[in-house]
This record gives sequence, structure tokens and C-alpha cells, in this order.
Amino acid sequence: MYPVYWRFKLYLKLLLTFAYIGAFTFGGGYSMLPMFQRELIEKNKWLTEEELMDIFSISQCLPGIIAANTAIFVGYKQKGI
Repeated sequence: MYPVYWRFKLYLKLLLTFAYIGAFTFGGGYSMLPMFQRELIEKNKWLTEEELMDIFSISQCLPGIIAANTAIFVGYKQKGI
């Protein structure tokens, strides 16, 4: 059995990544998109380019903040419900 902190390692990584994006971007949700690309595709390799574009298009159509909707989709893709 793995230690408890290993199970929550990805949750912590997701939290810190989205907190970093939220803390260091100014100008609204659309200014975050390049940073999402760098953090989610290039650095962490959680998504492909096509998946991120699909998430952006769906997040834009749904009510709410595009950054929060993107975070929900990425979390769901990584760990499920």
C-alpha cells in the first residue's frame, strides 16, 4: 500500500499549477490561455494540443469563468470524478 501523500501528489500538483497560473496572469481569462498551454502541454504533458483546444472551446461556451472550466476539465481528465 502506498503512503497517503503519494495518492494526493497529483491533486497537489494540479492545485499548485492552477494557483500559479491564476497568481501570475493579469487581464482576464483570455490572457491565461498561453500560460495554460505552456503549463499543461509543454511542462506537465497532461494534455495534447488538440485536447486543450477542445477544452478551450467547450469552456468558452459554458457559463462561468474560462479558467475555472478549464481547471475542472483537466482535473476530470486526470483523476475522474
